[in-house]
Amino acid sequence: MFSNLFLVLGVVSLAQAAQFNVTVGGGPLRYDPQSVNANPGDTIVFTFKQANHTVSQSTLAQPCVKAANGFDSGYKPVPADNTNGPFPAAQFTVQDTNPVWVYCKQGNHCQQGMVFAVNPGTQFAAFQAAAMGNTTTPSSSASMSATAPTGVVTTSATVTGSAALPSGTSTDHQVVVGGSTLTYTPSNITAQVGDTVTFQFMQKNHTATQSTFANPCRALTLTSTSGQIGFDSGFMAVASTATTFPTYTVKINDTSPIWVYCKQSGHCGQGMVFSVNAVESGPNTYAAFKANAIQLNGTSSTTTSTGAQATQTKSGGAVKMSDRGASVLVGLVGVAAGMFLA
Repeated sequence: MFSNLFLVLGVVSLAQAAQFNVTVGGGPLRYDPQSVNANPGDTIVFTFKQANHTVSQSTLAQPCVKAANGFDSGYKPVPADNTNGPFPAAQFTVQDTNPVWVYCKQGNHCQQGMVFAVNPGTQFAAFQAAAMGNTTTPSSSASMSATAPTGVVTTSATVTGSAALPSGTSTDHQVVVGGSTLTYTPSNITAQVGDTVTFQFMQKNHTATQSTFANPCRALTLTSTSGQIGFDSGFMAVASTATTFPTYTVKINDTSPIWVYCKQSGHCGQGMVFSVNAVESGPNTYAAFKANAIQLNGTSSTTTSTGAQATQTKSGGAVKMSDRGASVLVGLVGVAAGMFLA
């Protein structure tokens, strides 16, 4: 279908028989345009906008599942404040006139209709409709963790509660940490039991550290009066010239709110916080959590948190904690720690 995929950073300018420019994301969850009719030798340049999308080949029968040996751009995070570029881009060269089916593998974007096609004929509407009726994603935590190239840190953690894991589908929520702004993008998500949250760390040196609503800028491990231990990615130093980025994955086992901050000096006090399943109205919203972090400016409040009793044992470089019969496993794979590159 297509020749080799390669990434082009910056403005792409190529002389081909015909070039089709396709915008990926940037507000609505869509490719714009959603389909093109191309001839062999034509090129298609996908330009990635906010927030974090992919161009992944699928099939008409399974719109939201990557095709065997199909091409995949990988995730291309773009900070929210990058409105003028340069933007990452991926280019494909058309080899024949057969249909080519494409989707975004981020979270449930495909299920919301974020698909694209080359030479679809009269089948694009059916392809998109099938995508919006397809909620099948891998259910194992291993398959949901983003795979990093050799030499890049990949870390996983499991947040456990009393709820049982579902036997159905799950979603991996991708969150971009840092970059040109002190933010998590997106900053607040809704996740179901069995879902995973993958933090992808950009420049410079940030963390994803669990805290509490009352103490937004202090680790849960430090504020809990009952010995509860929260997850912590540790510092993820990323050079300004990096092209590959470390990740840290958390698996969700109940729908209670989870509060997260960056423990790099001064970052939390500037509002660099994140939440999962924060309520939309009432006193404990994400906006209130962020305002509390800024008000406290990264210092502790007078209120301490409470949590379930936890015990900790270490085995083989991993930390295993039991919480009233449930377990939390934090796998640490080559985490880079430190306070440089603040």
